[in-house]
Amino acid sequence: MPTPDKAAAVAELTDKFRSSNAAVLTEYRGLTVAQLKQLRRSLGENSEYAVVKNTLTKIAANEAGITTLDDLFNGPTAVAFVTGDPVESAKGLRDFAKDNPNLVIKGGVLDGKALSADEIKKLADLESREVLLSKLAGAFKGKQSQAAQLFQALPSKFVRTAEALRVKQAEQGGAE
Repeated sequence: MPTPDKAAAVAELTDKFRSSNAAVLTEYRGLTVAQLKQLRRSLGENSEYAVVKNTLTKIAANEAGITTLDDLFNGPTAVAFVTGDPVESAKGLRDFAKDNPNLVIKGGVLDGKALSADEIKKLADLESREVLLSKLAGAFKGKQSQAAQLFQALPSKFVRTAEALRVKQAEQGGAE
């Protein structure tokens, strides 16, 4: 029979899984408390990094409808719960893991879809949401400018063609 403390921990973890856009499981064996503190800062404001108990977290993930992570709950596990931009947190984890090889990214979940460690690293290679939206807006603005130039060019080309035709007809009429 579960103790009230364990039931509360499972309920809290279930809420975190449900309210997060993404969750990344890591193994933190060999990291110091100072390194874990540094890692938490590198993840950004919209992430919470928590050292968890595997059995309770597995139960919580299953209650939240996430069953694809079951194989990853072995060894010392910590979870980065991401409520904001998952790219920022993935970059923080990747960069920290480069400097600290004791941090091992096991895998995770993004909007209900399971991610392998390699997919999380690919996610980290993406540009942030804001940069991608800026590029998209720039592309739309560029296309609008091109369309405006095209629409302005058509009447002026028509006028030049009509004028050239008038001059040609005037020359042919004067030549006869």
